Amino acid sequence: MSLKAEHINYIYSAGTAYEIAALRDINFEIPDGQFLGLIGHTGSGKSTLVQHLNGLIKATGGQLYFNGEDIYREGYSMRELRSQVGLVFQYPEHQLFEVDVLSDVCFGPLNQGMSKEAAKERARAALRMVGLGEEYESRSPFELSGGQKRRVAIAGVLAMEPQVLILDEPTAGLDPRGRDEILDQLAALHREKKITVILVSHSMEDVARYVERIIVMNQGKILYDGEPREVFRHYEELEQVGLAAPQVTYIMHALKASGLDVDENATTIREARETILQAFRKE
Repeated sequence: MSLKAEHINYIYSAGTAYEIAALRDINFEIPDGQFLGLIGHTGSGKSTLVQHLNGLIKATGGQLYFNGEDIYREGYSMRELRSQVGLVFQYPEHQLFEVDVLSDVCFGPLNQGMSKEAAKERARAALRMVGLGEEYESRSPFELSGGQKRRVAIAGVLAMEPQVLILDEPTAGLDPRGRDEILDQLAALHREKKITVILVSHSMEDVARYVERIIVMNQGKILYDGEPREVFRHYEELEQVGLAAPQVTYIMHALKASGLDVDENATTIREARETILQAFRKE
């Protein structure tokens, strides 16, 4: 197993009058190569959870394992963990700081102890992975568009060749085209590199379209954990905790209620198209 959490709890400001339980008895296993979606309303604990996965935050209680090793054991290398479990924060372009794109992407590999030439080779490969060609290497990251900056930031993590890539709202603030380009590129990377991808998102459409499995967080607990069709079947319960299903789900339930024999659990446009066509062929 790539990542395994056992009874993870986390309390902010523990022992004070302001203590808040952010995570409550979290248990899951994420196998190698899975594309997982993590969703929840603001304050549900999802961002706190992903910061545990590469050791930025240490659990108040419970155990976390990466490739079978307890990351909280004495002597465990958090530096090594963070090179293998890459975390891309929301608005990661705010962390760009080098004079040119290539130097920025080289930063991680150089910190891993690579030579300058090896780091440049790794950085160039990462830039190609996110769709940025040679013409971008010498440009200042501050001259790029929002979507391009986001790609550079993701490339900076990919250049360290992590086994797990965690993205906290990677499309926040992007226009629809930029959002689709980023997510399509991530989906391609997942297919080609077989890396584990954990996508934190507020967009139910994005989650339904790309991921294999969804974990729903609510008040620091896991509310649902399953395939998208299974999770979005609970769309009424999701509404009660400030979430929603993809628009397709509501359309399919309305069609079913009107008498059309469709699969109301379809979650993507492709699935909806297929079941609607099948329903009309029956009539």
